[in-house]
Amino acid sequence: QVQLVESGGGLVQPGESLKLSCAASGFTFSSYAMSWYRQAPGKQREWVARITSGGSADYTTDSVKGRFTISRDNAKNTVYLQMNSLKPEDTAVYYCYVNLVRGVHWGRGTQVTVSS
Repeated sequence: QVQLVESGGGLVQPGESLKLSCAASGFTFSSYAMSWYRQAPGKQREWVARITSGGSADYTTDSVKGRFTISRDNAKNTVYLQMNSLKPEDTAVYYCYVNLVRGVHWGRGTQVTVSS
């Protein structure tokens, strides 16, 4: 059974940092690309970042480039999202995602709130 469990969200002030984690199980983690998505209140879910099985990373718009870093630890079956210089517009529920041959899977999400 595939499971993706996010953690690390919380309430922070603008300019602060958070590191999200997604612990994966039920599949060969090291063989698959992993992604982070987010969904802000009243908005559609949007892709944030992706890391290939080999560790190459891609990011969404310029709004997160240079501030967010995706990484993975295959020994721990975990993917991370380091978020620096957080802005109020980064407020959202952040989801972990994997597309396996047999289907796609989402975690339940972790809330990130950036507010003064």
